[in-house]
Amino acid sequence: MHDAFAHVAGRLATGLSDVATDLAALDEGGWWAVVVEFEGKVTLARFDDVRPAPLPAPSGPWIGPRRSEWRSSLDRAGYEAGVRAIRDHIERGEVYQANLCRVLSAPLTHRSDPLALAGLLAEGNPAPHSAVIHVPGLTVVSASPELYLGRSGPVITSRPIKGTGETYADLLEKDYAENVMIVDLVRNDLGIVADVGSVTVPELLAVEEHPGLVHLVSTVQATTRRSWPEIFAATFPPGSVTGAPKSSALSIINTLEPAPRGPYCGAVGWVDADRREAALAVGIRTFWITGEEIRFGTGAGITWGSDPGHEWRETELKASRLIALASRSDEG
Repeated sequence: MHDAFAHVAGRLATGLSDVATDLAALDEGGWWAVVVEFEGKVTLARFDDVRPAPLPAPSGPWIGPRRSEWRSSLDRAGYEAGVRAIRDHIERGEVYQANLCRVLSAPLTHRSDPLALAGLLAEGNPAPHSAVIHVPGLTVVSASPELYLGRSGPVITSRPIKGTGETYADLLEKDYAENVMIVDLVRNDLGIVADVGSVTVPELLAVEEHPGLVHLVSTVQATTRRSWPEIFAATFPPGSVTGAPKSSALSIINTLEPAPRGPYCGAVGWVDADRREAALAVGIRTFWITGEEIRFGTGAGITWGSDPGHEWRETELKASRLIALASRSDEG
């Protein structure tokens, strides 16, 4: 197995010098790989040697689970029942939108090299925020298309995704309404820590093409002088994977989802505290490995206009390409 390393944004980080669980470390200097789980567990790894480099060659093969070995925390009946439950909450005025997710898991041989999986994803599902973070006790391999928080000096940027289809023609009216709703939520979250009057929306409802599907993406920006703990306290978990109002949506999620999301829907990426630069992706299209088990999450945003069967199929669409890349055939 490899020593600790991270490969993000075309950079290879080695020479692990510190592991921290307090977000305040991100304001104190150094280059950090970051994994913050949806439930709040923080893993920060500071590396001393960070240099531009391609994804390293794996030292062994990827021996993925057979497709038949994957199990879902919610089956189709359970997921569709959850969609109907959220619509009931919406009807009662408790929430406008909530994300409902499920976690897929399968056994994994310890001989599988995560760098080999990262190579498969880079070739078969390239993503703007791809990352591999391998630290003691946790390995994350992400092909995330979504920016939770970017930072360049005082400027912070979020690019929430809401609205998914196989093609542009598949996008529904509810997708556009849902995106605008989440943009308002992200504006409000950033507004808590932003300099007064600095929150802007440079781009609204842009259509982006990704392997096998399209997304609606908007951009929200602000300036801030606040610390990383303050920024996370105001904005985490990301609005696009919770719902609106966020507190009500989180309460519903805790009731309906039987498995913790872990790094899925959390934050995965890097922070350069010396340069005050960062790119933290929303942990979607993301595998994580602990012990001899691999997990992957998928979900959909539920609104009053949601059809339970359609939402289940959206979770299947989001998962199918990556699960296929990570799996052996049942005969293999």
